[in-house]
Amino acid sequence: MATSDRSITRRGLIGGGSAATVGLLLEHPDVSQAAKRRRPRPPRRRQADVLVVGAGAAGMAAAHAVAKAGRSVIVIEARERVGGRVENHDLSGGEIVEVGGTFVGPTQDRMYALLREVGLGTWPTYDEGQTNLLLEGKTTRVSNTDQSTYVGALGLVGGLEVLNVFPQIDQMAREVPVGAPWTAGRAQEWDGKTVETFKNEHFQSAESRSLFDAFLRILHGAGPNEVSLLFLLSYVAAAGNETTPGTLNSLIGTTGGAQQDRIVGGSQRLFVEIARSLGSRNVVLSSPARRISQDGSHVTVTTDRASFVGKQVVVAVPPALCQRIEYEPLLPAVRDQLTQRFPMGSYAKVEVFYPQPFWRDEGLNGQVVGEGVIGCSWDSSPPDGRPGVMACFIGGDRHRAWNRQNLPTRRKLIVDELVRYFGPRAAKPIDYFEKRWTGAEMWSRGGPTGFAAPGVLTGFGEQLQTPFGRIKWASTESSDYWIGYMEGAVRAGQRAARQVLADL
Repeated sequence: MATSDRSITRRGLIGGGSAATVGLLLEHPDVSQAAKRRRPRPPRRRQADVLVVGAGAAGMAAAHAVAKAGRSVIVIEARERVGGRVENHDLSGGEIVEVGGTFVGPTQDRMYALLREVGLGTWPTYDEGQTNLLLEGKTTRVSNTDQSTYVGALGLVGGLEVLNVFPQIDQMAREVPVGAPWTAGRAQEWDGKTVETFKNEHFQSAESRSLFDAFLRILHGAGPNEVSLLFLLSYVAAAGNETTPGTLNSLIGTTGGAQQDRIVGGSQRLFVEIARSLGSRNVVLSSPARRISQDGSHVTVTTDRASFVGKQVVVAVPPALCQRIEYEPLLPAVRDQLTQRFPMGSYAKVEVFYPQPFWRDEGLNGQVVGEGVIGCSWDSSPPDGRPGVMACFIGGDRHRAWNRQNLPTRRKLIVDELVRYFGPRAAKPIDYFEKRWTGAEMWSRGGPTGFAAPGVLTGFGEQLQTPFGRIKWASTESSDYWIGYMEGAVRAGQRAARQVLADL
């Protein structure tokens, strides 16, 4: 059992001496009274209508919706902060950069609505100029607004493959029901193969294959050989809303895509403001949930320092972390099996700082896509452009190789690659900050999302949203739209809130 609340057992005492000696000690009144005084106090108990485990985007959205409905709620969070996979990093002068979830874009309606509700605005991600590509050892530049430039960069065959196959993926995704991909007509076929198999069937050019791999490593923190084709198609289908179908370009695009806007004050600020509205007493930090037990009338969440009793609970953590909590009664076997089959991606985000965003002067937007350590990057500079900040995303096998190195080597690998993209001015950053979501984040253990290998969605996917008694599940992995994004987390949290409110 993953808990530090360990009871003293008779067997443990006997291990240090004979049973007869122990019996005599326990019978002595002075020793017995001393033992009682030393006995740890039982955990404090608090009550609310609804408990929420996890103060990330999903958990805060759920708690906010419950509180707005007039019900009492307590959020229980393992970290010493709110936000989960969304985190700000403070700079001097009051500026920040985001080291987790960052962007919002068209059709991410719930995020924009929450931002308006708490009074936060957005501003456009810098997107003027050309994008750098590194494919098959060659660096080239393309325009995000002129797809024909990809033909020149990838060669005739590779460019045409991208221009033809990407829309084909969109068309296949339209056959996948949002929120229930396992019900698609070709679900068994598509869930029976990896994205790697699809790639080998449709991309012949080394350049187009390399580009496709780079996108996948950043979307899921995993390579195409790890991910189910059905999972990718469900991801694409989810990149829209109830009136706008999702597309691959919606996922990877800047202007008009998921990376279009940034949040004033940084993305974590939204969830800090929600926590403030709930009240500090109702957001309990540094308290990992160790055990969740339920009976016919209540559910109890136990941490190392307290226990919390409610009528319903929302467990707002990724499936991979759900299995690290003890449940009484045990989870249904199919739900338990799901949590064992939905790993987190391998992921890091590195911020490299310069006096100013010099790449803008050279007609570049700061974006790269490539086969190297850096899968993608965006200009992450503050609104006034000082300092210049390059946000570099590292995923999948590239992350695993990079993450094994020491800090000086990791830094050198990133800076050397930026020099390859942007020239000698990139060689002398004024600062460097890395957030290793895999390998250095105990309460995420990866990012940007959990993903499904072949066979998982058709065999276990329905359990992503299926309640277990008084337990409702919420994480971006369980969303209908925008799986893997802050929008998906908010939607999942709001859906779970509707479920608990209906059952109160």
